[in-house]
Amino acid sequence: MRTRRVIVFVVLGALLLGGILASLALGQLSISPQQLIGAILQGVGIDTSWAPEDPTLTDALWRVRFSRIAMSILVGALLSIAGAIMQAIFGNPLAEPGVVGVSSGAAVGAAAAIAFGASALGGWSIAAAAFAGALIAIVLVYLTARSRGRTEVVTLLLTGIAVNAFGGAGLALVLFMSNTASREQIIFWQLGSLNGSRWIDVLIVLAVGLPALLIGLALSRRYDLLALGERTAAHLGVRVERLRIVSIVLVALMTGVAVAFVGIIAFVGLVVPHLIRMVLGPSHRTLILGSLLGGAALMVWADLVARTAVPLADLPIGMLTSLIGGPFFFWLIRRNRAKAGGWA
Repeated sequence: MRTRRVIVFVVLGALLLGGILASLALGQLSISPQQLIGAILQGVGIDTSWAPEDPTLTDALWRVRFSRIAMSILVGALLSIAGAIMQAIFGNPLAEPGVVGVSSGAAVGAAAAIAFGASALGGWSIAAAAFAGALIAIVLVYLTARSRGRTEVVTLLLTGIAVNAFGGAGLALVLFMSNTASREQIIFWQLGSLNGSRWIDVLIVLAVGLPALLIGLALSRRYDLLALGERTAAHLGVRVERLRIVSIVLVALMTGVAVAFVGIIAFVGLVVPHLIRMVLGPSHRTLILGSLLGGAALMVWADLVARTAVPLADLPIGMLTSLIGGPFFFWLIRRNRAKAGGWA
């Protein structure tokens, strides 16, 4: 198992590194590898003859492409880790921020901040509003879907449908009340896109996401014990409800800060943790670290496709992840149903 873990991490790291290099080199702006290296060195204050002759090219790379790649890494990692933690506290492999409506709640919060002018206070205000929306959504899911210490699959999915429907209605209402400029920004949340990512946004996501990641890793042993059952975990010293409340806040933080700047990106938190669990087993420390690498790699490659698939166009990345995650979600439902003795 240890050898397999090393191999999987190396493969995921290679996929992530390959995606970063491909994203740096490819796009609407043509640039050679030498110029790319020169632009990177020049950006950190090292003069070199490899730097592009036009200084605006270096500036454009740092302001647009590099910040976008950094954002894709952070968002993919955070959504995947949030999905892994949700699956741990619900004890259900179908739990995921987009599926159960947490992303929709965060998007409603961010949209309301835009529509009512709170975004003028700075990027942190959008992130705070998105966090509030995500927290309300996940608390609602938690209170509704759990009964007698268990989370039924059907109840979880129905709760997700209801929360997503309510979130869609909330977005529609905010759109109706907004002016033209705000309406255009809000439509961005519904589609999901990394276009326009700025370094200040990246720093906000990093400032929120890094502590959340470290806390999630610190709780990984308790998630392992929780998987044995609530009663067993409690006998082993785990304060189950306290663990769930802390985890709910973590998921809301990670989902809220990700959605605040890139919009709704579904299924990343479902696909990646489930695949990592299938390959490496249920250990949550390994699962969280694997989800970090896998989610970052998936998002980097998906964003590269979004930027380059159609010439002079930028496809919504939320659409691409749904094209991947939708069939996978359907397969996962069939697999769980077959295990339960239903239709295969």
